[in-house]
Amino acid sequence: MPGIIVVGLQWGDEGKGKIVDLLSTRSSHIVRSQGGNNAGHTVKTASGEFALHLVPSGILHAHAHCYIGSGCFIDPKALVEEMKMIESRGVPIMQRLHLSAGAHLIFPFHRELDRLYEEIKGKGAVGTTGRGIGPCASDRAARVGIRIAELIRPDIFRGKLEQLALLKNLELEKIFSKAPIDIDAVYAEYATYGELLLPFVADVEGRIQESLIRGETVLFEGAHGTLLDTLFGSYPYVTSSSTISSGVLAGAGVSPGQVDEVVGVLKAYTTRVGGGPLPTTLDPDSLSSFQQADDFREIGTTTGRVRRIGWLDLVLARHAISLNGVGNLVLTKLDVLDNLEEIKVCIGYSLNGEKIDKPPPLIEDFEQVEPIYETLPGWQMSTKGARNIRDLPKSARQFIDYIEDYCNVSISMISVGPGRDETIQIDEEWV
Repeated sequence: MPGIIVVGLQWGDEGKGKIVDLLSTRSSHIVRSQGGNNAGHTVKTASGEFALHLVPSGILHAHAHCYIGSGCFIDPKALVEEMKMIESRGVPIMQRLHLSAGAHLIFPFHRELDRLYEEIKGKGAVGTTGRGIGPCASDRAARVGIRIAELIRPDIFRGKLEQLALLKNLELEKIFSKAPIDIDAVYAEYATYGELLLPFVADVEGRIQESLIRGETVLFEGAHGTLLDTLFGSYPYVTSSSTISSGVLAGAGVSPGQVDEVVGVLKAYTTRVGGGPLPTTLDPDSLSSFQQADDFREIGTTTGRVRRIGWLDLVLARHAISLNGVGNLVLTKLDVLDNLEEIKVCIGYSLNGEKIDKPPPLIEDFEQVEPIYETLPGWQMSTKGARNIRDLPKSARQFIDYIEDYCNVSISMISVGPGRDETIQIDEEWV
């Protein structure tokens, strides 16, 4: 399979980092092509836990080449710090990590504007990470953004920065009554980042194309989750880039015909961070049962914020599968359900007395839907030691079968813990 995309099917935090890490053992090239350091992928290895935000999870495999594509938003300070962290833990990155010249840059004033716009929205705030992604994406759409290509050209960078600062100062001074940008300070800081990143800048999109033509396996690591997609997510409570499979490809300069498989990662329950509807939100008693699980750990890798928790929403899962063209499912965090006497799954919504089987387009309607549940028996025993589907309790297998039947897609892998070995590979040939 030369081209494989891994996407999240919920609001992010599905456990994609672990799955990409596992698939990287048989992949020569791993690509991040959308989002920025507002994403967070956690990988647990024998050397400890790695929290990655911009660098692809495959960097932990010495044989793999990793790429950051043009579709990404790059905070160079965050990227340099992450690169240093990885190297400090004994993982080489030189001549293995490649950065596209087409990726757009996040500046300190983007982060400031991100915070200011959230504050002015009051109760209508989206709940962004505050990393400056939205304002940077706005500049890209307005065709005034600055890319890595300009950063590594000192003869061009200063002029571009001055032009952008003129526009951003209008916002800072006229709308928010804030001090103007200190261009000299920003230029000095970013010129240093340009020198540090220059050795990593490469023809990323060209290298990816050449690898696919040679028949080498290229793994595309989707960031965030389908329900945060800027077009098809729970708008306006979404991120600033396309998070579905087609968006992943667009950010890498790859056509759909060059990809053989789309892998959808689905958590055994639902979580989200920030604002927006969560139809299957748990009641306090159910939440307490979830929190007793050993590896519950529902705190955002990027923000440190506690995630909101809900039952598995199969309405949204099936919708996400359709949007992405998913051919294989990976089910994660099954072990978190081990203590539950019964498990609810959402199989439909009721809106104003009418049953619907898709999320409504208006957020005001989405906030009013009532979930329709099917209640399945729990298994109340540990699944963490399971390494084969036959090792799972009967009720756990029934839960898996129910998901497959409803979504009409096979589950090829199940995660029963954060460790690499805490995995059930159902379809060995696919893996």
